[in-house]
Amino acid sequence: MTDRPEIESLLAEQRTFPPVEDAVHVRGMDAYRAMHREALADPGTFWGRVARELVWTRPFTRVVGRPPPAVTWFEDGETNLCWNALDRHVAAGRGDRTAIVWEGEPGEVVAWSYRRLLEETCRFASVLRSLGVRRGDRVAIYLPMVPEAAAAMLACARIGAVHTVIFGGFSAPAVRGRVEDAEACVVVTADGGWRRGKEVALKPAVDEAVEGLACVRHVLVVRRTGTPVAWTPGRDRWWHEERAHASADVAAESLPAEHPLFILYTSGTTGRPKGILHTTGGYMVGVHATARWVFDLRDGDVHWCTADVGWVTGHSYVVYGPLLAGVTTLMYEGAPTHPEPDRFWSIVARHRVRVFYTAPTAIRAFMRLGDAWPARHDLSSLRLLGSVGEPINPEAWAWYHRTIGRDRCPIVDTWWQTETGMILVSPLPGATPTRPGSATLPLPGIDVAVVDAKGRDVPAGHGGLLVVRKPWPAMMRTLWRDDARHREVYWDRFSTPGAPVYLTGDGAVVDPADGYLRILGRVDDVLNVSGHRLSTMEVESAIVAHPAVAEAACVARPDATTGEAVCAFVTLKQGRLPDEATRGSIRAAVEHAIGRFARPADVRFTDALPKTRSGKIMRRLLRDVAAGREVVGDTSTLEDYSVLARLREEDE
Repeated sequence: MTDRPEIESLLAEQRTFPPVEDAVHVRGMDAYRAMHREALADPGTFWGRVARELVWTRPFTRVVGRPPPAVTWFEDGETNLCWNALDRHVAAGRGDRTAIVWEGEPGEVVAWSYRRLLEETCRFASVLRSLGVRRGDRVAIYLPMVPEAAAAMLACARIGAVHTVIFGGFSAPAVRGRVEDAEACVVVTADGGWRRGKEVALKPAVDEAVEGLACVRHVLVVRRTGTPVAWTPGRDRWWHEERAHASADVAAESLPAEHPLFILYTSGTTGRPKGILHTTGGYMVGVHATARWVFDLRDGDVHWCTADVGWVTGHSYVVYGPLLAGVTTLMYEGAPTHPEPDRFWSIVARHRVRVFYTAPTAIRAFMRLGDAWPARHDLSSLRLLGSVGEPINPEAWAWYHRTIGRDRCPIVDTWWQTETGMILVSPLPGATPTRPGSATLPLPGIDVAVVDAKGRDVPAGHGGLLVVRKPWPAMMRTLWRDDARHREVYWDRFSTPGAPVYLTGDGAVVDPADGYLRILGRVDDVLNVSGHRLSTMEVESAIVAHPAVAEAACVARPDATTGEAVCAFVTLKQGRLPDEATRGSIRAAVEHAIGRFARPADVRFTDALPKTRSGKIMRRLLRDVAAGREVVGDTSTLEDYSVLARLREEDE
């Protein structure tokens, strides 16, 4: 590896938008800077004060204990996350406030108050205990986006069980690998769910997944679709039957701050899952603080994070963060464009959503559909927009601001990871001037840097590796049963004695004018063309700026002359037809924005890109297609398998 910066950054974006004046949590850059200075200089005092906004059954005396990678937070304190998310609000007289508004894809709407959610959570906890679940046991949750998913998670937190939520789009082999690795004793599932007007069967996948697994003693089944399912007597239980005689009054256990809360499995490019372990106290404090700071949550808000609870965004900002803040969280079961392309905007209008948090891929998909669909609906309830999951290109940011936010809603472009547990870099709506495509500044207490291959700071304006140099409360504690891999992947490369450094795996660049961070995407996705290491995000941004383009994904393919060549998969806006003139003008647009060396060697038009149901583009699949290889790795989260076949046809 050379001494030069890891990634070249060649695009520039200068538009800025002022913060709002009516924020209730962090007002003005002076307030942000004061918080940030204190949090870095005296983390014990700063985070201790934030933590004491919540209830501790045994007060902590130490805030930050051992340093990373074996870090501890609030280690001598005890608390219960479920009590803080539910009982605390009921005890304060807010039990009638709506906790969850749920909409099923067929159109059903259910509203649960904080009191009702507490009762359902206690019943789940009672049933789990009756099935033999005890503190420290693992419970796998494989459910559609229904309120019972949140109740099951909270029930585990209430009794000290460790939940591992498995995304409802995973196949039986993927479910089995996660259940077996966690040694889950109970699996909570449903007969099925709804997606694009069709039933997605879940119970059959669980039956296949747990066959022969000695660790699984019981399967608890929520009735959602009513479709008959196979039944294993003695193992399988209907939730509605167990609920009928379950207690609605189960005390929350007092748990040590470092008690495991959940394991969440992520897949790398090899498809081998990593079990990210988060613990109770630090995670609770981190999501409590960031939900309020970033989304400026206030009484009466309806907060809609469109993520599935099977991903960390769903854990932190569908379930735990909003409920800790005492606001209403909205859950939607189905596809964003079913039965019509305006389903999301209809939901926003009907439920008077105030905060809307979604993925850039979803935003670009809506861009492709045009402005007419959101224009049909009254979106005046929206106060704040958010972006999560991957870097958002400036054109999509600008469309989001103009068409959805009607030029009045601030956009919080957030950067964080499953491993970080909470948002680390984001604008604060009442403090930070925003810039399209920039995550702006680290949150209070987050010490980030951009370094080269030897861990040295790179000059502002140059791309490099994004690292974090100080611990934060919600950080992962380890990889489940694999401490050595945890140290090797995240800590060993740049850490020195007394100075731990967390390697994020993402590239970034710092703006020389104001220190704003622009995230360049995964280092694994960097394009190495004629000696230039380019971010896929920058090339894709240049392509999406083309007036005919709705969405693009760029990958590298082997090239005998340049080492690697850029292969661009491009989806055009509705009404635009692919032709050689458009292909040539797309190449010219990249040359104009970045340079001739970045011109895509291949521009392949496609009507859709391979994505997970959470909206992330599966670039590793595109790399296989571009190189003419057989697709490898886990594809069970792919939203539409026919996309791969159509991409192959395009190649042929």
